[in-house]
Amino acid sequence: MNANVSKRPSGTDWERIDGMSDADIDTSDSPPLDEAFFANAQMRLPQHKTPIPIHLDPDVLTWFRGLGQEYQTHINAVLRMYMETQQRHPTRGKVDYNSAGHRPGLRHGG
Repeated sequence: MNANVSKRPSGTDWERIDGMSDADIDTSDSPPLDEAFFANAQMRLPQHKTPIPIHLDPDVLTWFRGLGQEYQTHINAVLRMYMETQQRHPTRGKVDYNSAGHRPGLRHGG
């Protein structure tokens, strides 16, 4: 990954951070990683993403872009959660686009 991802200068004192030992780091606000944590932990490896063109409503795209530089990652996460929910409950979430007021292929919202 590119070390200079952000175009804004960092406000972090990296020299101070690099000079810290593990004992210097305040972890009081982090829960302990005990057996209960690891009993439910899942290993998730990054997957190769396939670039595709996608058509989104302008307001949806604007909202996701407002989340920041990695807005496409957020879109993917939302789609993944929807997919996984559908896989667990295949009869749920069927959208009747006519009753929802939106149909694929038609412009709406102005």
